[in-house]
Amino acid sequence: MKRVVIKVGSAVLTENNRLAKKRMLNLVEFISKLSNIYEVILVTSGAVAAGYTKIKLDKKEIANKQALAAIGQPLLMMSYQKKFEKFNKICAQLLLSADDFDSRKRTAHAKNAIEALLENRVIPIINENDVTATEELVFGDNDQLSAHVAYYFDADMLAILSDIDGLYDKDPKKYSDAKLLKEVNKIPQELLEEECNPNYTFATGGIVTKLKAANFLMKRGLPMFLASGFDLKDIKSFLIDGKHLGGTLFRKQ
Repeated sequence: MKRVVIKVGSAVLTENNRLAKKRMLNLVEFISKLSNIYEVILVTSGAVAAGYTKIKLDKKEIANKQALAAIGQPLLMMSYQKKFEKFNKICAQLLLSADDFDSRKRTAHAKNAIEALLENRVIPIINENDVTATEELVFGDNDQLSAHVAYYFDADMLAILSDIDGLYDKDPKKYSDAKLLKEVNKIPQELLEEECNPNYTFATGGIVTKLKAANFLMKRGLPMFLASGFDLKDIKSFLIDGKHLGGTLFRKQ
C-alpha cells in the first residue's frame, strides 16, 4: 500500500474567525475514503485560528500566537476526532518541530510511532509544535513541515490542499489570461527567493512556501501535488480516480 501525506492549511479549515465545519467534514470524509486505498498521514494547520475563536489576542505578538496555538490545538483535535468517528476512523495527534528532524534519534522515534499507528489503521494528524517553534510561526506555515514528514516518514508523495489551487504562469488575481501549469519539473530560483505572500489572516506562508516544499521533495525524488482545499474534486480525481484534471503536479523528470 502506498503512503501519502495530505497537508491542509488554515485558510481551508477556518472561516469568519471559526472552524469551517462543513469544509472540515468534507476533508475528513475524503481522507477516510482515501485511507482505504493509501496509508494517509494528515499534516494540519489551524490551531492558532481555532484558539482565536475563544480569545481575541493580537496575532502579531509571537507570545500571543503561541498562546492561541495552545488554546486551539485541543479544540482542533476534538473537532477532527468527532468527524473521523462518523466514518469509523481513529485519529492520533503528533506535535513535531524542525528540531525533531535535526536529530536522527528523535526522527526515528517519531517514525516508529507513525509506523505503529498506520499498521493499526489509525490516521496520524501532525501539527507544528507552535508553542516552541517560533520560526515556523513567523516564516513557514506547515508547508515545510509536511515536506519533511513526507520525506523522513517514507511517503510516496505529498499533496497540499490550500486556497491556492495550483501554480499559474502569472498571478491569476492580476491577469485574467493566467494559465494553470499542470506539471512543473523545475522551479526557477527567483520564485523560491520571492517574499512570502500569504493571502489569509492566519497563514504565514503563501505560494512561496509551497514552492519551497515542492523543491525540497523534487531534489529527493518525491512528487508533490498542489490543489484546492475548498473544492476537493481535483485531489479526488488525482488520488482516487488516477486522473489529473486540475491542480499542479511537481515532479522531477
